[in-house]
Amino acid sequence: MTDSGSSDSRSPLDTEASPLDAEVPGRPSGRSSGQASGLPSGEAAEAAEAVPQVVSETAAEAETAPEDETGLAAVPEAAPQTDRVASDPHDGVWDVVVVGAGPAGASAAHAAAVQGRRVLLLDKAEHPRYKTCGGGIIGPSRDSLPPDFRLPLQDRVHVVTFAYDGRFTRTRRSRQMLFGLVNRDEFDLRLVQAAKQAGAVLVTGVTVTGVEQRGGEHRTALVTATDGRTFEARAVVGADGSASRIARHVGVTFDQIDLGLEAEIPVPPQVAADWSGRIHLDWGPLPGSYGWVFPKTESSSLTVGVISARGDGERTKQYLADYIRRLGLSGFTPSVESGHLTRCRAEDSPLSRGRVLVAGDAAGLLEPWTREGISYALRSGRLAGEWAVKVAEAGKAADVRREALNYAFAIKAGLGVEMRAGKQLLGAFERRPYLFHAAVCLAPPAWRAFARTTQGHTTFAQVLRQYRAARKLAAMASR
Repeated sequence: MTDSGSSDSRSPLDTEASPLDAEVPGRPSGRSSGQASGLPSGEAAEAAEAVPQVVSETAAEAETAPEDETGLAAVPEAAPQTDRVASDPHDGVWDVVVVGAGPAGASAAHAAAVQGRRVLLLDKAEHPRYKTCGGGIIGPSRDSLPPDFRLPLQDRVHVVTFAYDGRFTRTRRSRQMLFGLVNRDEFDLRLVQAAKQAGAVLVTGVTVTGVEQRGGEHRTALVTATDGRTFEARAVVGADGSASRIARHVGVTFDQIDLGLEAEIPVPPQVAADWSGRIHLDWGPLPGSYGWVFPKTESSSLTVGVISARGDGERTKQYLADYIRRLGLSGFTPSVESGHLTRCRAEDSPLSRGRVLVAGDAAGLLEPWTREGISYALRSGRLAGEWAVKVAEAGKAADVRREALNYAFAIKAGLGVEMRAGKQLLGAFERRPYLFHAAVCLAPPAWRAFARTTQGHTTFAQVLRQYRAARKLAAMASR
């Protein structure tokens, strides 16, 4: 039995362009909690034991920065804009320094640079580089890309096969495209290129150790690096991932931490063709867990991964091995095996401190149930870049605080509402995953809600608010 994913207008991702040249229109159950203070040794050991290639990022606590600028006298207006690109990236005071050149950081840099500001984008890695990620580009992600951005799509998804721990398999189809798939190295590189074309300056090979707020006559923030370099700015955006040093300075806290494991598996062209246009989702054996297969048809590879709550790395590793075996893929050798920890912010977690804002994974912004993070990174990064410009322009401490609070309000009014709904769905899914499986496989309205959410026509929050059946399902599963 098959159903159309939606009777609405075409998906925002469904274009006639080449898979590599998709045009983008103008932007229109117990869980662990933690604080952004580096990975505890036990947590790092768990990820390292699960997959040898997982790199744990631990560091000593950063020194407590001075108190935010409170009650300081106003300073004269900033001098007129100078050339955006200095002869030396260290020179002078930047309007905005962005730490981290992933989707959130590149989006922030682009948003600030297109306003004519002097923007510095720092990253410790050279691009392109591999990132552990399924690479799903759903409707909200595409809507948040820079104008005229060309998506390096590897595949276009129209078909989803659902399974409940390897059983009760059901395949659903949509006449309209559900979402696209990319390799993160290509996608992130194009985002960085877009930021550079807008005027941002990229400096790689920089490992940031912390940030210091400078009051008095400076009214800036100073970003420090391991090699002794410093970068001064009127505003800083921390987008340096879930183990963020900048988040540590801001005081970001988390109430959900999950372990994701992934294998990138090259397959023969005929196997890749069998998976073309279809993904696989498996509701897993651990509370809140699930697995996925995302085909990268253009590069003849399959991204296979699983995710579950942190705390049982060995069972999560076994789930991935069993999943690969059930799919008939154990005979192929992965080119990359990796793992990472995802972190969702606590609802009262700060999003700024003084002249410093955080976005994307550094802020703990991702969808709690699916752990989808690209759309959250793009949306929060764009907002952070726009509000960082306002922070940079602010002279008085009260003005800085007001603009930072406005950024937090913008995040909470949009992404915060969606995260609250996602946490409600995750809580229900942890208790009764079979109800979710039965609904999406057997109930056409549930399948249409799934399809419309991935296409960007609605959100989980809107589904729960508008459909009584969805609220009843969530309530029933939560019992």
